[in-house]
Amino acid sequence: MAAAAVSSSSGLRSIFSLLTPNESSFETVHEVPPYVQQATPYFIGLMLLELVVGALKADTPILTIGDGLTSISCGMISRMPQLLFRGLELSTYMYVWENFRFVTLPWDSPWTWWACLLGVDFCYYWVHRFAHEVAFMWAAHQVHHSSEYYNLSTALRQSLTQPFTSWIFYIPLALAVPPSIFAVHIQLNLLYQFWIHTELIRDLGPLEWIFNTPKHHRVHHGRNEYCIDKNYGGILIIWDRLFGTFAEESEKVIYGLVFPIKTFEILYVQLHYYRYLWKKSKYYKKIKNKFLTFLNGPSWKPGKPRLGDHVDNPKVTGTELPHDPSWTLPLQLYAVLHFLLVLKAYHDLFEHKTMLSQMTVLGMTCYILLTLTALGFIIDQRPTAGLLEMLRCIVTATMQRYHLLTPLLPALAVPTEAFVSLSLLFWVLQCASQLFSIKSKTT
Repeated sequence: MAAAAVSSSSGLRSIFSLLTPNESSFETVHEVPPYVQQATPYFIGLMLLELVVGALKADTPILTIGDGLTSISCGMISRMPQLLFRGLELSTYMYVWENFRFVTLPWDSPWTWWACLLGVDFCYYWVHRFAHEVAFMWAAHQVHHSSEYYNLSTALRQSLTQPFTSWIFYIPLALAVPPSIFAVHIQLNLLYQFWIHTELIRDLGPLEWIFNTPKHHRVHHGRNEYCIDKNYGGILIIWDRLFGTFAEESEKVIYGLVFPIKTFEILYVQLHYYRYLWKKSKYYKKIKNKFLTFLNGPSWKPGKPRLGDHVDNPKVTGTELPHDPSWTLPLQLYAVLHFLLVLKAYHDLFEHKTMLSQMTVLGMTCYILLTLTALGFIIDQRPTAGLLEMLRCIVTATMQRYHLLTPLLPALAVPTEAFVSLSLLFWVLQCASQLFSIKSKTT
């Protein structure tokens, strides 16, 4: 009972980076708990609490179904590479530690623990800053900024591709700090940044001088001119104060990308900026300018400073409204229910990945991507949404038939199958109706 209480307490405290060196120092990487996974119930609980408090306090909704589902879907997709290999940050770190370290700091020393906390946060500052100041890295990081809302679900809106570059910045730590201590702090640094994604916490007094807080991070997510490229810190805001990238929250923050993408289609949200950079580079004849398109700032053009400027940015008036397409309440309920089913499949896939064949893992991954894409089409109200969702329901029903999908609860097996069957019937009728309407117009 006591051990369970300690575990529960550490799971909650890990979100606020309040663990002590004594309870979170380990000799080997294999002993390090999966703090991010353990914190998942607290993510859910805090998001629900934010919804309730927000509904009581705010005049406007702090979250919409479409935006919330898209943010969580991005979080799901960002973890997909872990099905195939260990995270690049940790695997490359371990390789450098084993082959090139200069000194070996003691894993059980509090000084090592605190030095690593500062080191990881310092490295994160530069990861984050480069992700805004180098266009091809921004192509990955822009995913996190694509929401026009600011709430705890926004913290989950993570990039599929950013881990493929971020590992480079942590390599210097591997020359001295044991991987087991790094494995703790790379998780705690990430977890801390969850709770600062909220508008409900306004000011934390003297803590604002040292720590990154919701007030500071709101600025970072703004597209107002005074917000752009500011407040990169992870746990500490002191790095921004030291390196001249700090900005105080002043006028109303308008969230999202400078040029909002106005879509909830998940793969587009993740990958659209790579296509934009490629098309942008093709406009230039000089090889130098083609390369600089990817290496300089996102708003750079020939003749401008390395980071570009804000001349071409749309002017923020403070009256902008988030993109919120109109769709019926029954369709919203439908999307939520099917999202819960794919979330269960996603959980089962990660829970049992070591026992599944590579083909099964690949097949389940494709199914999850198909489902999240189809739901994005529905939210966007695309003309082809019905056809894609009909095909997805056929795949879902087939997978249920061969017991590749499990219901949320064993008692819901029959109702779940009936729900999928009714969903398939609905979309078949919808597609047939659309086809009949098209034929009628052409005759």
